[in-house]
Amino acid sequence: MQRYGSGLFFAVLLAVSVVPASRAEVTDAAANGFTVRYTVAIAADRQSVYEATVENIGDWWSSDHTVSGDSGNLYLDATIPGCFCERLGNGSGLVHLSVSFVNPGVMLRLTGGLGPLGLMGVAGNMTWEFDDTEAGTRVTLQYAVGGYMPGGLDTVAAAVDGVLVEQMDRLAAYVETGTPDKAP
Repeated sequence: MQRYGSGLFFAVLLAVSVVPASRAEVTDAAANGFTVRYTVAIAADRQSVYEATVENIGDWWSSDHTVSGDSGNLYLDATIPGCFCERLGNGSGLVHLSVSFVNPGVMLRLTGGLGPLGLMGVAGNMTWEFDDTEAGTRVTLQYAVGGYMPGGLDTVAAAVDGVLVEQMDRLAAYVETGTPDKAP
């Protein structure tokens, strides 16, 4: 098993913070917490989008944002008590987030600190909402994080937002094209 320190997590997190913020929103940020929100329209029916989200997370989540370096090791058990987890080999693994609410095809709520936030004294609540639209499905992701981090949680809000924007864009591309990578 490879070992990754919090320095690598923060370097990766900060490296993606250059993602344009116009497509997402840091709704608030303070030293003790932040909330990010992103909505994406996907040209597919709600059930297909939900199933791709939970059953195929390893196919669309970026390997750059995993501990193992391989998104194929990710899985999302959308049951109570389930988890967004990662297999690390040799019987080892980790829980990125725990499933705290499931209404299949409508809403999924996960709790915990995603990525390097899991190494901090924080609590997080990530909610995925799936709504029908005339053109397909609107997925809204909101992640509220509160607690303690040296230097303040507001210093990482934009970076967390950037990581989640990337994942939502990859989900949309995956559902619509069969690949998470956008065409140039």
